[in-house]
Amino acid sequence: MDNIPNHLPTAELQALDAAHHLHPFTDGDALKKKGARVITSASGVYLTDSEGNKLLDAMSGLWCVNIGYGRHELADAAQYQMKQLPYYNTFFQTSHLPVISLSKKLSELSPEGFNNVFFASSGSEANDTNIRICRHYWATKGKKTKKTIISRHNSYHGSTMGGASLGGMGYMHSQGGMPIPDIIHIDQPYWYGEGGDSSPEEFGIERAQQLELKILELGEENVAAFIAEPIQGAGGVIVPPETYWPEIQRICDAYEILLIADEVICGFGRTGNLFGSETLNISPDIMTIAKGLSSGYAPIGGSLVSDEIADVINSSGEFSHGYTYSGHPVSCAVALENLRILEDEKIIETASRNTMPNLTKKWSELIHHPLVGDVNILGFMGSIALTPEKASRAKFASPEGTVGLICREHCFSNNLVMRHVGDRMVISPPLIISNEEIDILISRVTKSLDQTLFDIKKLGLYKAS
Repeated sequence: MDNIPNHLPTAELQALDAAHHLHPFTDGDALKKKGARVITSASGVYLTDSEGNKLLDAMSGLWCVNIGYGRHELADAAQYQMKQLPYYNTFFQTSHLPVISLSKKLSELSPEGFNNVFFASSGSEANDTNIRICRHYWATKGKKTKKTIISRHNSYHGSTMGGASLGGMGYMHSQGGMPIPDIIHIDQPYWYGEGGDSSPEEFGIERAQQLELKILELGEENVAAFIAEPIQGAGGVIVPPETYWPEIQRICDAYEILLIADEVICGFGRTGNLFGSETLNISPDIMTIAKGLSSGYAPIGGSLVSDEIADVINSSGEFSHGYTYSGHPVSCAVALENLRILEDEKIIETASRNTMPNLTKKWSELIHHPLVGDVNILGFMGSIALTPEKASRAKFASPEGTVGLICREHCFSNNLVMRHVGDRMVISPPLIISNEEIDILISRVTKSLDQTLFDIKKLGLYKAS
């Protein structure tokens, strides 16, 4: 078909959207009053909306457009595969070329001992799969009581019943009867917000040792796995203290507990290595992948499992689990082309050597802004905590997220997509962002912070709880 050069006026599009489209993670009544921002095109790190505004997307969509927008090679790969084999399933001893090729490629890219992948259409589905894999693995080994999975408060592992239960976000649990049974949560390693008078090093050890205490409380014979993001993403880009992950690894190694690293956000270059586990020296048994696997150009996710787990699952008879779109041929073809581009153009290496250090330096300097109390950044995952009192790390007297929302709205007005998580502001730009574009990003962030500070002073919100 021909491209459509024109579209309805924005107000009409917004009315149609409000009348017929149920949005995820959105207050429907509020959206009807305001109207959705309608995105019409994108290129590189920029989005264009229906009013012609050009926005710098510092969130890579939803943490996923790692190679940037507008790469026609991925569209060509999808078109070719659509014509060749648009769909076939991988059930009942059937396979196809794209899923075979992608499985092989992932085994080459993954850490040693990861030679198998179970495909899904998203990270949420993949984490549902992980629940099934862990429990079936232990049952096959004759340890049927090992069913409980330990996770962390304020973690995010998707929004399906299983994924949202693994996640530790109470506002999600309040809708729909979650968490499902045999999922338990311990505290997150968020030193700035919860560390009190302890040093980051002490706090990291204390929070990691909560895992050991919980295993001993529940009984090792009842615990199947511990799941965590290397760096919490949707929870506010929380980079744990350096003492945290070595102690978590020690505990998982000391007990018969599988370690699941949720790499959905951290994977495929976001931390400067292919996986966040490599950056933080984690040795997991399962890695959840999605988002950057296809740079968001096609829906795909998966569970990379260790050879030990794969051998047990494969020898247990039929594994009664799967999705209609597991290993979808078009998504696999797009993911393969995305991985080729990352590799051939050395995008991760270039970012790690050049633009990531530059963003780290300039992002860290935001600590000098009167509204910023904390700066976290690792690779292309960054956050700042807004506060009325730097010294005490105080929260605002207003309900959490009030100031963050004001800042986010200023970002949008300044043609910048920066997300708020409560009163933390977070970024996750495409890996292909240039140093010149980083300067633009920082300039727009600073302007938005200045405007936010002006507004909250005027509204009487610049005070501590």
